[in-house]
Amino acid sequence: MRSSLAWVLATLCGLGRVPLAPGTAGSIAGLAVYWSAWRAGSWAPFLLFALFLAGGLWAASVVEQEGGRKDPPEVVVDELTGQLLCLLGAEPTPALLAAGLVVFRALDIAKPWRGLESLPGGWGVMADDLAAGVAGWVILAVGRSAGLL
Repeated sequence: MRSSLAWVLATLCGLGRVPLAPGTAGSIAGLAVYWSAWRAGSWAPFLLFALFLAGGLWAASVVEQEGGRKDPPEVVVDELTGQLLCLLGAEPTPALLAAGLVVFRALDIAKPWRGLESLPGGWGVMADDLAAGVAGWVILAVGRSAGLL
């Protein structure tokens, strides 16, 4: 049970197994989760971020250990969690969601902080996406302050 639950969470119910751009699929799922959570209240995305962070760290550790591979591509809970972090606190307008997706994916793909992948377990899977989320949040905050978003 523990193992199958970890795989369901880590792959976002199998979304991470799409043949083309699973990371982008995970990020798009993050946009949908953020938008839906915001409708429940501006506090809800913060709660979901915390839950996906805790669950994602656990699930990524289990899947990485069972699969015998470091940062398996089908694990996309890290993209969803990083995408949520990138958007936290901002009203999900279409412009913000689009900019958030582009900025987060660009940072996640470029991986300017590769050393984070060497962290143990789930941290090694999730930390680079969390860093991309923080950097993306700063970029979006500057864009919002400048009236661009």
